[in-house]
Amino acid sequence: MQTWTDGIAPGHRPLFDRVHRLVLEACPEAAVELSYGMPTYRVGARRLHVGVWRHGVSLYGWDAVAGADLLSRHPRLLSGKGTLRLRSGEAAEVTDDELSALVRASLGAGRPAS
Repeated sequence: MQTWTDGIAPGHRPLFDRVHRLVLEACPEAAVELSYGMPTYRVGARRLHVGVWRHGVSLYGWDAVAGADLLSRHPRLLSGKGTLRLRSGEAAEVTDDELSALVRASLGAGRPAS
């Protein structure tokens, strides 16, 4: 994955690094692989994809219940079906605790894979 992350635009690298750190802190057992051309965090059968685009970072494969809770506080994050878009300039509005809760729910931390 190191080669892939070397290509991240400098303006988005701090946001990607933040998301990457939070995923690994919330789910240290997560395996990191490339899938669909983007870093993907896997715990059992669950996956969370993290794409870096012109706007910042997008998350795919997140838990719908945890996502609904997050979106109730930050509705501008939703960008199409199944896409949470964290824009680099606005990501500070979303706390580490909020992102960590989404990650834990999405990767099934503390519960068996379905």
